[in-house]
Amino acid sequence: MRFVLGVDEAGRGPLAGPVAVGAVSVAEGFDVAREFPGVADSKQLTSNKRAALFALLETRVKQGDLRFVVEFESAEAIDRDGIVPSVYAALTRALRALTPDASRVFVQLDGALRAPPEYRQETIVKGDERVPVISLASIAAKVMRDRLMVDLSDRYPLYGFERHKGYGTAAHYAALQEHGPCAIHRRSFLHLAFISETM
Repeated sequence: MRFVLGVDEAGRGPLAGPVAVGAVSVAEGFDVAREFPGVADSKQLTSNKRAALFALLETRVKQGDLRFVVEFESAEAIDRDGIVPSVYAALTRALRALTPDASRVFVQLDGALRAPPEYRQETIVKGDERVPVISLASIAAKVMRDRLMVDLSDRYPLYGFERHKGYGTAAHYAALQEHGPCAIHRRSFLHLAFISETM
């Protein structure tokens, strides 16, 4: 059997937390759009719709219909290596976790993402909007990253991660100005002078 893998990332731009890469593996011929009604780019969906589709994804995994994985790369790694290498590292782990045999899969990736060269692949502009299996990967990455940021808000309660998930909102900048960055902030993403002075 051959498989199609959809790949997308979430959390490329936030000031804090990891970047996440989702990968979904379906058998060739599996109709994602039919089996997941309303599937679309995660950014176009409400949080409730994302949660419902993610719950359906988990159910179909238990039934053996498909597989998925989400891999994270930390803020520390992003600061050390840069965001593009960090996304690539998480992407590579995700693909290899789903399939050790690259010859049996065709990888479809969103935007500017690239898989390791041993994979047959296609990068699709706006793939998260146009290709349902990529949309499903974007939902998996977004939901799991958001849940992680909610969990991390318990450890770092001063920043409101449960609300903005690490993105650069006004409230987040205000918390940074008052408290300085914490362990999961991406120092390389913090460009404001008052933040630099606290580091």
